[in-house]
Amino acid sequence: MAGTIVVGNHTHEEILDSLNAVDEMAVGTRAGSRLRSRMMHFAADEDFRIYASSMKGDPKTLQIVNDPSISLLVLDRRTDQSGWREIEVTGRAEIVTDPAERARALEMVSGPSPIVAHLKGAGQTDILDFIRITPIEVKMRIFGEIVAGMPPTVVEFEENARAESDLAGVRKRFTAWREAVRTLSLLASLVPVVLGVAFAWNITGEIAWFPAVFTLLAAVAVQGGTNVLNDYFDHRNGNDAANREFVRPFSGGSRVIQLGLMTPVETLMLGAGLCLAAAVVGAGLAFAGHPWVIAFGIAGLLSGVFYTARPISWVTRGLGEVMVALNFGVLMVTGAYYVQTGEVTRNSILVSLPVAFLVALVLYINEFPDYRADLATHKRTLVVRLGRGRAAKLYPVLGAMPFAAVVALVVADVAPLMSLAALAGIPLWLSASRIVLQHSEEPFELAPANALTAIAHLTTGLLFALGYAWEELGRDGLPLAIALAAVGLGYIVYMYRSVERQRRIFAGVKTVLR
Repeated sequence: MAGTIVVGNHTHEEILDSLNAVDEMAVGTRAGSRLRSRMMHFAADEDFRIYASSMKGDPKTLQIVNDPSISLLVLDRRTDQSGWREIEVTGRAEIVTDPAERARALEMVSGPSPIVAHLKGAGQTDILDFIRITPIEVKMRIFGEIVAGMPPTVVEFEENARAESDLAGVRKRFTAWREAVRTLSLLASLVPVVLGVAFAWNITGEIAWFPAVFTLLAAVAVQGGTNVLNDYFDHRNGNDAANREFVRPFSGGSRVIQLGLMTPVETLMLGAGLCLAAAVVGAGLAFAGHPWVIAFGIAGLLSGVFYTARPISWVTRGLGEVMVALNFGVLMVTGAYYVQTGEVTRNSILVSLPVAFLVALVLYINEFPDYRADLATHKRTLVVRLGRGRAAKLYPVLGAMPFAAVVALVVADVAPLMSLAALAGIPLWLSASRIVLQHSEEPFELAPANALTAIAHLTTGLLFALGYAWEELGRDGLPLAIALAAVGLGYIVYMYRSVERQRRIFAGVKTVLR
């Protein structure tokens, strides 16, 4: 049996007996300079390895990946008070990745945890992470013995005590940076750049690939930098600390500071570094013959960085939605078009409108969970100004605007007929509208609408761009265009079904908790 008893008169078996008799433990983790605690169901094996589970993406799993140090406390109260056993475990927590060990952990934890048991019965355990706590030291204190001056029983596991490797430290930093940048949200930069390049291709008959790639890199760096800096400024102004109704990953920011994954200074430096990288790429494009890229970059940084940063703070002036639509719609589409053609035209601005409306809609739906925190910190978002009830009634109207814009552009002969493929996103908007109207006051129930709106932005924008590419590819490129359209439609169906599945899973979990 693992571990050596260095102090005390009790055996391994007695300690394991108590661990196996109790279903719940208090768990303490580190969040930077702060400590966090919560209760979790658990199970222990004969080598004192302890297993628990959590939903994937839960803040505690992010903290464990960043800092695996963990402390557990179990209280066995099967006897009178003098015989109560308090077991303290300090060790290292890791996410289980081996399939066989994961299956073993599932069997163990499904006993004490009704939620895991429910998900196991429903065949939905893929949404769970399993956590293994490897002990470094275990102490058992018996109340009556402590009062009598007897020492606790201490078991040490020298074989489990090891220093973290430098490579593991590097991985942790990259994981934290990825969370801060919010990688999934970077698709908001991909869509407008692809659209601008596709429109330019439709006009000129060619694509300058290297400038296109560097335009995308600059756009992604600007968005990543502004995401991180907005987290920093939301920390400074108290918004993220006040936010208790956020729904990850749609609202409330990345929360890397609140979770202790990064310090405020590190967050500031990462955001500034990404913005500097975007400026360097932009300067390169300017020197390569596209001087007005500098103007696009300055406008993008001013609208993005100062979304929350003072003294401008667009969001406190009631202009947050406008600036996001301008930055991730008009500026990025026309900027990508300019790099390809050397000019900005009226039509390039018009073509950007569906994407501008879509990205503003993504921001709008994400404002619902943040309503109370935004109200408390004087953010004048559209949802704060209207209130959740009235804002919910406006969502279907705002959601119709990108699709109306697509139709209008086709009728005006600014967009080709095949751009009407973008209307495939309408079912996503309708489904999201139904959810918003029913659950505008319930952030958790609203989450599927947040997801559907983000999916609508991605697929509608790319299918709209595909219309321009389809026309340029001509008859020879028809099979490729049809294949791409099929992939886009398939993605819509897949993601819609995934969102619905998640909704049903969480509805089942709520039923178990009642």
